[in-house]
Amino acid sequence: MRNPAKVRVAVLFGGRSAEHEISLLSARFVVEALDRDRFEPVLVGIDKSGRWLLQEEALLLSGARDPRLARLNEAMPEIALDAHPGPAGEATLAVPGGARSPIDVVFPVLHGPTGEDGCVQGLLELAGVPYVGSGVLGSAVGMDKDVMKRLLREAEIPIVPHVTLRRAAWDRDRGACLEQISALSPAGSSFGPIFVKPANLGSSVGVRRVTARSELEAAVEHAFEFDLKIVCEQGIEGVREIECSVLGDDDPIASVPGEIVVGHADGFYSYAAKYIDADGATIRIPADLSPAEANAVQLLALRTFRALEASGMARVDLFLAPDRSLYVNEINTIPGFTAISMYPKLWEASGIPPRTLIERLIALALERGARKARLRTSA
Repeated sequence: MRNPAKVRVAVLFGGRSAEHEISLLSARFVVEALDRDRFEPVLVGIDKSGRWLLQEEALLLSGARDPRLARLNEAMPEIALDAHPGPAGEATLAVPGGARSPIDVVFPVLHGPTGEDGCVQGLLELAGVPYVGSGVLGSAVGMDKDVMKRLLREAEIPIVPHVTLRRAAWDRDRGACLEQISALSPAGSSFGPIFVKPANLGSSVGVRRVTARSELEAAVEHAFEFDLKIVCEQGIEGVREIECSVLGDDDPIASVPGEIVVGHADGFYSYAAKYIDADGATIRIPADLSPAEANAVQLLALRTFRALEASGMARVDLFLAPDRSLYVNEINTIPGFTAISMYPKLWEASGIPPRTLIERLIALALERGARKARLRTSA
C-alpha cells in the first residue's frame, strides 16, 4: 500500500551495457542514502537482455561490492513503465497481475549505452515522469566522446588532440587509420602514450594505453569490440587526473576538486584500478592545488556542464599538465555512486553528505518536471 506522504522513487539500474555491474553498485549507494521518512523506493533492475525486473531491496543491499560478483535476481517478475501519462498526468509501472503502480520520480543509475546516452531519458519523457539527471540531448552528447569534444572545442574549452575513427573506415584501410592515430605521438619522442577508447562507454571499459606502435592495432580492435566509433587521444606525460562534481540546473554549483593518483600496473585509471585492485589508485580530496588552480578547475567544470547541456548532476574529469595547463577530458552525466566513487565523495568534502545530496537531486528532478508540465502543448 502506497504511503501518500512519501515521494515514490523508482531507482533504475543494471542495463544492457558493459557497465551493468557497476550500475548495481551505484544503485546500492543511492538506495542506502534515501531518507525513508520522505521517500519510498521501488527497485527496477534491467537485465542484459533488456527486461525490466522488480528487485528486492534486501538482496541489493546485501550483494557483493565486487563488480565481478554483482548480479540481478533474474527470477523476479517483469514490470514495465507505461509509455504515456495516466488520466491525471501520473506515471505508472505495470506490475504483476495487471495492476498499475504510480511513481513520482525516476532515479536512473544506469551507466553506459542505452542508459546514460539519452535512450532511457527519451522513454521517461514519453512517460511524463520527472527524472534525475540530464535530459535527452545532454545525455546523448555527454555519452558520445566524439560529439562531446566537438562541442567543447566550439565553446573554446581546452581539450587534448584526438582522432575519431569509425569501424567502416578501419575495415576499409586500417593502414591509413594507424598512420592517422600514430600522428598523435609527439615528433622526436618515443611512441605515445596514446589512449584508445570506445566513443560511447565509461568506467574505462575497452580503454587501452598504448606506448608502442606494435600495440596500437590490438588496442583499436579491442575498442571496436565495444563500439562502432572510437576516440584516440594524445597522452600527456606526467599528467595529473583532476575531477570536479557539478550539481544543479540553471544555476549549478561545483564541488571542491579531487585528484586520482594511479598506482596500478595499467598506468592509468583503468577498470581494474577503479574497481578490482584495492590499491590501484589513491583518492586525494581536496586535490593539492593552489587556490587559483582550484578555482580554474571549478570554472572549467561549470563551463563544460553548460556547454554540453547537462543538468542535475555530472562529474567533469580534467587533466593538469606539468606546465599547469588544464584540459577537459570528459563529462559523466550519470557519475558513479559506488563506495569509491568521486561524485558523492567530492560533495561530502564540500559539505553535502550523501543523504542530502540524493534529496537535492530528487528535488531538482521534481522542480524541472513541474516547470516542463506548465509548458503549452498547443499553439
